[in-house]
Amino acid sequence: MKFNFPLLKTIRILLLPFSLVYALAIFIRNRFFDLRIFGSVSFNMPIICVGNLASGGTGKSPMVEFLIKKLKDQFRVGVLSRGYKRKTRGYALADEQSTALDVGDEPMQFHLKFPNVPIAVGEERMVAVPQLLHDRPGTQVIILDDAFQHRSVKAGLNILLTDCNNLFTRDWFLPTGDLRDERKSYKRAHIIVVTKCDHDFSLKERNDIIRELKPTENQKVYFSCINYGDPYHIINGEPCTIDRSLEVLLVTGIANPTPLKKFIEENCQAYYEMDYSDHHIFSIDDLKMIQKRFDAMQSGKKIILTTEKDAVRLVKFGQELINLPFYVIPIEPGFLFHDEQRFADLIVTFIRDFNYQ
Repeated sequence: MKFNFPLLKTIRILLLPFSLVYALAIFIRNRFFDLRIFGSVSFNMPIICVGNLASGGTGKSPMVEFLIKKLKDQFRVGVLSRGYKRKTRGYALADEQSTALDVGDEPMQFHLKFPNVPIAVGEERMVAVPQLLHDRPGTQVIILDDAFQHRSVKAGLNILLTDCNNLFTRDWFLPTGDLRDERKSYKRAHIIVVTKCDHDFSLKERNDIIRELKPTENQKVYFSCINYGDPYHIINGEPCTIDRSLEVLLVTGIANPTPLKKFIEENCQAYYEMDYSDHHIFSIDDLKMIQKRFDAMQSGKKIILTTEKDAVRLVKFGQELINLPFYVIPIEPGFLFHDEQRFADLIVTFIRDFNYQ
């Protein structure tokens, strides 16, 4: 279940020829968009894109949730995602019968947390946007989740995320690195958010990164950290407190669990981990292995802990989880340097001042 990281790094280096082919394909694709050989569609409404240049793990889902929270009481917000690793295809609007297999784990997470906000999925965003507007004609603003590299829809506001510990300026193309777009594509962003910074991130570190990113004159750069909330039981919602007397079995199937592991290590007596691939679809055999590993832990005060994204793929085992101390830890971005209000005001101003044609 755990990866051999030195071996993985060696394998990725050996895949450099494939990275060069991938880089060439991305270069040609972007030039076709730049030359308008490939077309982009604009919609006469505020559209906000949240994305990155890397293949995952920069904190897009918490950022989308942050935007929903900030906007839902002022505007009628809709969210459109691809629905990665769902078992369906085409456009779908999440409802009471939807599961993670129908719409994907992240859209399902959004739907469960914001049931009054329309959450839709669709691979072809230029087709899915009109369908979402047809289903929810009063929608005033659409948030595109993970769509920065998908240039078929031209967003009015592009928010680009980059992990502080793996800046796009230091990365390389897949599969040797994590980039799925050219570094210089960052210039299409209106806002850059450097995510997963330490809480004690210094002003000098901030200035050094800004110099490295070389933002354009019109780009705003913000810095955020991860704030963890109190865990709650995956089925009944009962709260739990993280403290130094606790032993934790950490179960994750996300792109980058490193910050969460660091948090647990610093705040618990001990932790053990079961790592799965990103968007892993948990089976009953997986659950049996999790319970077996948990039962082998000797501590009298122990819990199983997972992420909200993983929880939507585990909650299907409802009855089997009721009697287990199986908890979910929520996260949200925290803006450093007192920038949260400035960031939120920038988003609201974009929507209110949108120039309808």
